[in-house]
Amino acid sequence: MNDDSSGRIAASLRAWLATAPAGARLPSTRSIAAEHRASPVTVQRALRSLTTLGLVETRPGVGTFARTARTALPVDHAWQTNALRSPPTSARGPSTALRTVPNDVLALHAGYPDRDLLPERLVRSALARAARSDAAVTRTPAAGLPALQAWFAAELAEHTPSGTTAPAAHEVVVVPGSQSGLGSVFRALVAPGQAMLTESPTYWGAIQAAGQAGVRLVPVPSGPGGPDPDDVDRAFAETGARVFYAQPHYANPTGAQWSPAVAARILDVVRARGAFLVEDDWAHDFGITTSPTPLAAQDDGGHVVYLRSLTKSVSPALRVAALVVRGPARARILTDQAAETMYVSGLLQAAALDVVTQPGWGTHRRGLRERLGARRDLLAAALREHAPSVEVEHLPPGGLNLWVRLPDHTDLDAVVLGCERRGLVVAPGAEWFPAEPPAPHVRLSYAGPNPAAFADAASILEQAVVAARP
Repeated sequence: MNDDSSGRIAASLRAWLATAPAGARLPSTRSIAAEHRASPVTVQRALRSLTTLGLVETRPGVGTFARTARTALPVDHAWQTNALRSPPTSARGPSTALRTVPNDVLALHAGYPDRDLLPERLVRSALARAARSDAAVTRTPAAGLPALQAWFAAELAEHTPSGTTAPAAHEVVVVPGSQSGLGSVFRALVAPGQAMLTESPTYWGAIQAAGQAGVRLVPVPSGPGGPDPDDVDRAFAETGARVFYAQPHYANPTGAQWSPAVAARILDVVRARGAFLVEDDWAHDFGITTSPTPLAAQDDGGHVVYLRSLTKSVSPALRVAALVVRGPARARILTDQAAETMYVSGLLQAAALDVVTQPGWGTHRRGLRERLGARRDLLAAALREHAPSVEVEHLPPGGLNLWVRLPDHTDLDAVVLGCERRGLVVAPGAEWFPAEPPAPHVRLSYAGPNPAAFADAASILEQAVVAARP
């Protein structure tokens, strides 16, 4: 019998428990198995699920009983207010992008691609092979599996021009997801209270990581083609900052991509200022009409700290990313990583490496480009037809999202709440600004589930915007 059978037995027992008095004894395993024509193992699986939910309790040698209701007494945690004092940073809480919503809700808020866009077959096979390998029972080096380090270095080396030294495997530090990597970079390169430049808007996770590290963010406005290099230079001069966090390719949330000319000028500014550029290449695998060329490939002087994640493109269950760092900065970042995580699970590293070195990985990426493009265009068309009040400021050449501007003076909170009441979840744009937003926006993901409902979602957004007009 399979898990579906145990689920049906559990549902039947829950119905029985709904009318049974507290402390009532459940029928024996044998009688339940006979009634449902199931094996004792399947019945035990159903009972374990009910125990996990707190609905029943097992008394060894006696039987299984409906759990006795216990009166919950109020607990006083007020003492923690005095012990904790004020928070060191203005914590924003988890982003809307991390919310889990019911299946019957239209979800355009998610930060991860739908499973239909992932190489699921490759991932499952890779995990099975990794579980049978030594990676399942051994500790990995603090900097990562050597073979995975070499793969990340080779990926960046593909873009390295002649005359520039390609990155080496020993310059790679494998981290448990890009969020952990950002935290280590910010703590290692920026002292608490010091300034760090960032594009505005920018990735909400970077804003949170900087806040946790005590870093003072200095926003530099950025448009569809990236920030103005002169603005970046001026911000360096005015603040004394030595680090600039940026997403040159398919920025989250706007989808912006720097032109080669802008990238070259900003890299010149960073070098002239003796500063670091933290290049977050989170969407490297999500190009649609263009392909990314990392700035890190153009720099062998250690000015660019390069971050690439496999979590979104391979599987959210495989939180594996890597930093490519040259010079003494690598030692500082590795020290921080070792203190925070010690090392990344070898099982996850082995599985990730297995996926990206299979022939099917290249096939998947080529197909993904077309599928993402179709979804992007479908959502953009739905907004043009069914949500005339909003504006898609930029059709991104890659990434997962559309950045949508609402009419000026629109109550953003009212729009978000109005959408949710009508069965649509969107991400409020304010979460992506390190300072006050200059205009109301929402971020809409075209990589989530149910693209057939994009027209309905656009209609709901329009209704909510109209209702929220001042």
